[in-house]
Amino acid sequence: MSRFVETLVASARENSGEQARGLTTGEPEQPRFRTWAEVHAEARRIAGALGHDLGPGRVVAILAADPGVIAPAVQGVWLGGGSVTMLHQPTQRTDLAHWAEDTVRVLKMIGARLVLLGAPFEQLAEVLEENAIVYRNLAELTSGDAEPLPEPVAVGEDATALLQLTSGSTADPKAVRITHGNLYANLQAMITTAELDPARDTAVSWLPLFHDMGMVGCLTVPMAIGMSAVKATPADFLARPLLWPELISRYRATVTAAPNFAYAIVGRRMARADDGAFDLSSLRFTLNGAEPIDPAATQGFIDAGARFGLSPDCMVCAFGMAEATLAVSFAPLGRGLEVDVVDAEALEQRRRAEPVPPDAEHARRFALLGAPLPGLEVDVVDDAGRQLGERQVGRLRIRGAAVTPGYLTVDGPLSTQDEAGWLDTGDEGYVVDEQVVICGRRKDVIIMGGRNIYPVDIERAACQVEGVRAGNAAAVRQDAGSRRERFAVVLESRLAGDVVAEKALCKEVTARIVDAVGVRPSAVVVLQPGSLPKTPSGKLRRAATAALVPAN
Repeated sequence: MSRFVETLVASARENSGEQARGLTTGEPEQPRFRTWAEVHAEARRIAGALGHDLGPGRVVAILAADPGVIAPAVQGVWLGGGSVTMLHQPTQRTDLAHWAEDTVRVLKMIGARLVLLGAPFEQLAEVLEENAIVYRNLAELTSGDAEPLPEPVAVGEDATALLQLTSGSTADPKAVRITHGNLYANLQAMITTAELDPARDTAVSWLPLFHDMGMVGCLTVPMAIGMSAVKATPADFLARPLLWPELISRYRATVTAAPNFAYAIVGRRMARADDGAFDLSSLRFTLNGAEPIDPAATQGFIDAGARFGLSPDCMVCAFGMAEATLAVSFAPLGRGLEVDVVDAEALEQRRRAEPVPPDAEHARRFALLGAPLPGLEVDVVDDAGRQLGERQVGRLRIRGAAVTPGYLTVDGPLSTQDEAGWLDTGDEGYVVDEQVVICGRRKDVIIMGGRNIYPVDIERAACQVEGVRAGNAAAVRQDAGSRRERFAVVLESRLAGDVVAEKALCKEVTARIVDAVGVRPSAVVVLQPGSLPKTPSGKLRRAATAALVPAN
């Protein structure tokens, strides 16, 4: 068996007694704890029930919401030698006809033989049948009398373990092919760098399991090393964001992770919470990643958490991507949020990150994201592929054992690496004191008057205005590449629909943006909450957002 599967089996053997560690799901309504040995036993029953539907090269898709159902199903597929694809979940606003069409295209692209269907999506069985998609009900698989799989099916290190979808309902879906060797390499690097110890650490997470941080970082890592984990769902978090610090307090969690927008939301709400509402003193590793990190929002979370015992040193800013399995770099432990303050003019016009004092006029602040994890390299090159020196801004590339070999696309397989093994991340950034800094996505950079303006700077300025929902502003390019290149801002606010209030909000947002980047947006569009186009994992879909800006 692969080294990765060996870790799963070893974790189960070591967690079968009274003091065994395991997985808690069902919070906040019906918490349920199972040891990793019990999860493993259920996984073997699922693998036995699936029988010939599993095996090397077999692709199994999963559509379920409950982490307690997903965990044994995923492990069961791996024990049976297959690979897992977590399908993007429809929401109440999803057009099921379009979802079915997109899902059929994804299943064909990845070559899936089977969909495992679990709560609350059983009602979609009819949609799957209408589209000739073969499925099995997870509840029936676990309640049947099939013999458990006796031994894991042997697979090589190059066998596919996970096909991570990188887009939602778009015209061109794509899946990152993560091998058993990739998973093992990145798991070991994260365990070492984060100093994870199953005997002392407990993770709390609400992240979606169809996203790499949720699946790999917050489920697979604990499962593989036998670390206690508490898993809520994204719906639980969105319904009540303060559930997150409540669970951290209740389970004395030491490890958690989330994207920047969640820290912004919870930081604001904790600032209004009663004294003694939470106890966050147990946290030692609070990872911030998956989207651009806003130092101000992050500091706001740290400051709000101080009243509840949160150590400022526990914040760990990170750089990751599915093409690296998950993690590329972690900021050094025990140092908290560290920020590089640079001159905006040098950054935008000379592509250099020149340091300036924190109170300098028109400064830019970037979170330091740490050095590459063991087994990974990061470098910065110009458009001609020449390596750049420290503080020179260019294209970020990564290379190493955790970098995946390729994508599956609707047009066939596509390599992720060049002939030397480098993967172009699509990000612009630089390196300082061996730490990685991300400036923004290269395709989203707005070029005006010879300046490179990063959308994240515009979006952060907009979100500082009272009435704009935290993390829900998007700057989009207009007339890209032409002399008339401009940008518009689309944001969410509860003031949408109130003509007078909207006008005042747009005026204040415009002023704040001009103050921040020295350029005026062509338009500010205000939408109702929940209207910004996003991927299923919560990232902004800029192309779809641009279509919401009225032509002028």
